[in-house]
Amino acid sequence: MPHATAAGRSIAYEWIGDSKGGKPTLVFLHEGLGSIGQWRDFPAKVSAATGCRALVYDRYGYGKSDVLEERQRTVRFMHDEALRALPDLLEALEIENPILVGHSDGASIALIHAGAKYPVRGVAAMAPHVFIEPECLQSIDKAARAFENTDLKDRLGRYHRDARKTFYGWADVWLDREFKGWDIRDDYLVNIACPVQVIQGHDDIYGTMAQLDEIEKRVKGPCELLKLENCGHAPFREQPEKTLAAVTRFIKELQ
Repeated sequence: MPHATAAGRSIAYEWIGDSKGGKPTLVFLHEGLGSIGQWRDFPAKVSAATGCRALVYDRYGYGKSDVLEERQRTVRFMHDEALRALPDLLEALEIENPILVGHSDGASIALIHAGAKYPVRGVAAMAPHVFIEPECLQSIDKAARAFENTDLKDRLGRYHRDARKTFYGWADVWLDREFKGWDIRDDYLVNIACPVQVIQGHDDIYGTMAQLDEIEKRVKGPCELLKLENCGHAPFREQPEKTLAAVTRFIKELQ
């Protein structure tokens, strides 16, 4: 698997599909415990349906990228990804004006990047976080107990070089008391002018529909919401057909 340097770290990445004349590049940003492999076939299906080349990559601390060195990330770790690592990676791989497709933490990173006025053609955000809700923190606390008492560590170990560091690099910062004030609504959402699509399940244990409503209320550009019944935190896995159809249509309208 090829690697590129972003924010001083070695980042594993993979291309899907071929570059076709004038079509935008899709950049997939995984969830808080995600990786290239955990996207499964979703990026390939979106690429095939739209004719766009897609980039998937493991953020620092995940997958086959550099293992996390810090004892604990700062509460601005998503800002660091959006404002330092992602711009470096796009420059290294010569990607201009992409369409960002993010899930969970990756969706938040995509929104921060667009809200910082980097050139982005559009953002498809699945289960994004734009402020902290008690439901989210309660679910992360349960996930921490599951990591120690179930096979979760083994399942994560299939995808990450150091599953323990990956897990606690995510959980510890989310459960830090300072993180309760994390909020990107006034500093970033209000600056987003590109089209935005937001998808979330009604049964998402990490956030309520208030997240989507805040995005729709604050962004400057066109915004469409898709609220899915019988769906939890991962629309592309739990409602794959509806999610694929919606994301594909959104991307085609931006070409």
